[in-house]
Amino acid sequence: MEEIDRRIVALLAADGRMSFTDLAKETGLSVSAVHQRVRRLEKRGVIKGYAALVDFDEVGLPLTAFVSIKPIDPAAADDAPDRLRHLAAIESCHSVAGDESYILKVRVGSPRDLEELLNQIRAAANVSTRTTVVLSTPFDYRPPAV
Repeated sequence: MEEIDRRIVALLAADGRMSFTDLAKETGLSVSAVHQRVRRLEKRGVIKGYAALVDFDEVGLPLTAFVSIKPIDPAAADDAPDRLRHLAAIESCHSVAGDESYILKVRVGSPRDLEELLNQIRAAANVSTRTTVVLSTPFDYRPPAV
């Protein structure tokens, strides 16, 4: 990837609402050149979309946890992501190396909600779980170092 494209990606990762005019000022390109480059980056899939950053406390989901899952039957099909996709409280699912198969990032309203979600995860995917509750998040949503 060209250095100027890296700069555009870094700027948009830090502020997805940055205007083409501001991008042009920051990169030294014309507005039309920036517009073309952004569209090309979107078309190539480098930029996958734009999203709002949500204050989860304000929307009633103050409890974040990481849930490591491992199949109860190691010979079973590796289809946990498909079996868990319907659970909206699961923010992300990462395939990992190590003892567990996946680590899920979940957001819920209370410890009771977390307990209920863990029961749903275990039942839906036939897995055992190991849970780490987040106490605080010193930083999040960091733009990539491109």
